[in-house]
Amino acid sequence: MKIFDNTEIAFSLKSDSQLERAYFLFKLIQSQPMVRIGTAVTNFALKAHLPVEGLIRSTVFDHFCGGVTEEDCMPNIERMHEFGVYSVLDYSVEGKETEEQFDFAMEKTLKSLDFAKEKQSIPFVVFKPTGVGRFALYQKLTEKEPLTDEEKSEWIRVVNRFYTICEKAKKYDVPILIDAEESWMQDAADNLVEELMEKFNKEKAIVFNTLQMYRHDRMEYLKELHQRAHQKDFHIGLKVVRGAYMEKERERAKEKGYPSPICVDKQATDDNYNEAIIYMMEHKKMALFAGTHNEESSYKLMELAKEHKVEPGDKRMWFGQLYGMSDHISFNLAKEGYNTAKYVPFGPVRDVMPYLIRRAEENTSVAGQTSRELNLIKEERKRRKLE
Repeated sequence: MKIFDNTEIAFSLKSDSQLERAYFLFKLIQSQPMVRIGTAVTNFALKAHLPVEGLIRSTVFDHFCGGVTEEDCMPNIERMHEFGVYSVLDYSVEGKETEEQFDFAMEKTLKSLDFAKEKQSIPFVVFKPTGVGRFALYQKLTEKEPLTDEEKSEWIRVVNRFYTICEKAKKYDVPILIDAEESWMQDAADNLVEELMEKFNKEKAIVFNTLQMYRHDRMEYLKELHQRAHQKDFHIGLKVVRGAYMEKERERAKEKGYPSPICVDKQATDDNYNEAIIYMMEHKKMALFAGTHNEESSYKLMELAKEHKVEPGDKRMWFGQLYGMSDHISFNLAKEGYNTAKYVPFGPVRDVMPYLIRRAEENTSVAGQTSRELNLIKEERKRRKLE
């Protein structure tokens, strides 16, 4: 039996009622029309200030989020840690645009670092570039447009927020993951993160950038980054994922009349992903956080670790999945002694809804993902005699 088929280990943390809720949720997510209707109704209810937060909280929110605050997440985090699964606290509030909100997001990240320093169960902290700076500003820099004096001052504040977070991460010896976003703002973020790697990754990887391998240009970027790191003598930290904005990327490319940055099909993305992890495992001075819900890629990385004599517990290699998804990968990997972490989103119910809606839409668009989750839950229900 392949290790990811073991449902007893996969769902060891879920009570019967939680398993039933997961079954119900993935049944709903499997239906594209239901996700579309649910999204529209939820958005309307929240905008109209209808009292739906309780319902959202007890269903989709509690399944995909750790809680409303960091403290709120701790019981879930500690329970997972008992089974060897670590957590990455992720303040998942999106789409904010004011300086006050950016400062608040920075403070939240700094507070998460305080938590991580104290808690063995939280080995990483994460933030999004647009959590601490305006999307349009990154876009302008990426498109090499000149900034106004006001925008130059604004960019200095963004850079300072990045530096403040990474300095504290370095001081605490807690690695920091910086998420990737849409391609038309990403160059500005990449350049800034590389600058931070050069400064803070002299002895080991503290600052991690993110590569979205559904972009066909990322392998080339990885090789070029490796050359620069070699010349300037710093360690590379990368979270490698398939990507989260596929529909949006394709639509924009079509609308603006430029070639899509996305791989031609899923197979090309999978090949690109595997090529990146092979490349990283072959080279020294690289730390890999493999964010994947794909079983084949996970088996591939386990094979590579054996081949390159990298121990399962080596801190330069991590597997990561999202909270509420792919427990069969996370818990079975942890059982085998691999470093495995769950991204645990948190934040006020209302503010986290854009994140949750994206999760639901992603699940409907990834062929086979939801069916696999459902089949495993069915197996476990059968094993527990719940059917």
